[in-house]
Amino acid sequence: MIPQTLALALFLTAADGGTPEKPAMSAEVKALVDRVQAFYEKTNNFTADFKQEYTYKQLKRTQVSTGQVLFLKPALMRWEYETPGKKTFVLAKDRVLMHDPEAKLVTRSSLDTNQLSASVTFLFGTGKLEREFSIQKKACSRCKGTQLELTPLVPDARFKRIYLEVDEATAMVLKSTVIDPDGSENAITFSTMRTNVEGVTEERFHLSPPPGTQLQDFLKTGVAPDAGG
Repeated sequence: MIPQTLALALFLTAADGGTPEKPAMSAEVKALVDRVQAFYEKTNNFTADFKQEYTYKQLKRTQVSTGQVLFLKPALMRWEYETPGKKTFVLAKDRVLMHDPEAKLVTRSSLDTNQLSASVTFLFGTGKLEREFSIQKKACSRCKGTQLELTPLVPDARFKRIYLEVDEATAMVLKSTVIDPDGSENAITFSTMRTNVEGVTEERFHLSPPPGTQLQDFLKTGVAPDAGG
């Protein structure tokens, strides 16, 4: 996994093994989690600007990226990075595509969306957060919304916990922070959020790289000139 890359950082698969007995949520937290789930279950598509701040704990350095994100049910995501460099990541059903215009390269690989963590799939209205995480409210003086701490019920070697900052009025997620095993943090703040936007179709998730772009296809051996998604 490339830690500074938001799209890959979000592709966290559920841990193997059974689910142990989880601590009971408070009535306040459960009510908010239920509202968050209900909101995304009725949301067909979602667009937003984002700011990603990846803090490398050992290096004591933060890399900041900005761009736009687009979701469409049942399982389509597109992340358009604008700064510090242009890149596009697309999750299209069982495929992951990355376009690096500077390198004139598109890479394509497979992904079993059935194995995605609820920390991603709840955005599509499918994954259930409380089935995979112990959830509690955490104080946050800098937060604009209510902060929820999600600790995986089954330990996962890829991340320690996740924080979701939720707008109490709308039940939308304003910020998501993934804590890596080494303590590094991948924080994504959403703004200019819109839901159920007209005109958002599957065509928006097709890549159309310029001529001369190479395809590095991990679905099969070899490099081909056709980089279409």
